[in-house]
Amino acid sequence: MQIFTYERLRTFLEQIFLKLGCSDLHAVKATDVLLKADLRGIDSHGIARMSSYVRLWEIGRINSTPDIHIVHETPSTGVIDGDSGLGLVIAPEAMALAIQKADQVGTGWVAVRNSNHYGIAGYHAMQALEHDMIGMTMTNASPMVAPTFSRERMLGTNPIAVAFPAGQEPPFVADFASTTASYGKVEILQRKKAPVPLGWIQDSQGEPSQDSNGITEGGAMLPLGSDREHGSHKGYCLGAMVDIFSAVLSGANYGPWVPPYVSFLKTTNESVGNGIGHFFGAFRIDAFRPADEFKDHMDRWIQRFRKAHPTKEYPEVLIPGDPERENETLRMAEGIPVVDPVVKDLQRLAKKFSIAF
Repeated sequence: MQIFTYERLRTFLEQIFLKLGCSDLHAVKATDVLLKADLRGIDSHGIARMSSYVRLWEIGRINSTPDIHIVHETPSTGVIDGDSGLGLVIAPEAMALAIQKADQVGTGWVAVRNSNHYGIAGYHAMQALEHDMIGMTMTNASPMVAPTFSRERMLGTNPIAVAFPAGQEPPFVADFASTTASYGKVEILQRKKAPVPLGWIQDSQGEPSQDSNGITEGGAMLPLGSDREHGSHKGYCLGAMVDIFSAVLSGANYGPWVPPYVSFLKTTNESVGNGIGHFFGAFRIDAFRPADEFKDHMDRWIQRFRKAHPTKEYPEVLIPGDPERENETLRMAEGIPVVDPVVKDLQRLAKKFSIAF
């Protein structure tokens, strides 16, 4: 493992996006979204993904100069076509539109089609915080998840993120997959040649497995809850809801037709929409109650939950967003750790594009 400063990684990634043909503005935005994951300790969705973006660009899946445009809207809603651009660029624009609509009429809802992987969901939800708004987002993804009772991969890890502003306390930011774990965490264990915890995946016959390569060999990830006895039907419902909001509503591909992000999944010739889909919401707090009043009560909510008596195994009760916020402070000061396989990927990209690393 090696440690890199934020600025060193930022400069390098911006150069790669420029080599892909992105504009200066898009290169800066894509880098910002990508590195926010590493800063917040979500290493599975940061620079480790860069080689995959390059691969998708090489096969024509990513358009580096997209015409991102609104195809339908009302005062409070909109649908955006991303023109096969980087989701890292499309998503912030879509969230900005949701915020703009919320500013005008109280709430804003924007669905996106014809996009690609958009990084960590939390980044986009948090855009609303500085506007005294609540932010929400979700996205569908490559079909790697078997619904409860199924052996077939039908859904993505389909994350959801919600960000609530507070007053004196830091914001409440929940960002989670609708599966027991994100596929990025499985990839990290694959690189380490380590097993996955029991309950993350099943093999090709639908049996529990701890083989981190099991998914590439015909297995599947499991919905949140792992199995029926532990509530996997609820995780299945969450993932399905995300798929419908993100894609059936926007006109993107859904279910098993979602274009695969990972290389081991075969691209189907059949399509039911355009690209992958996202969904965004922004809520102006004062459309419900005075913002200061709400934030005072958010402070009280957070403070009371922090005082909850912890179990013997843990020193304190955390608020969603605490670990990520602490990681961001630490890594901005001390640097971002990058595992050796990812360093090698970045070195290969540097050689490929003749960029110093």
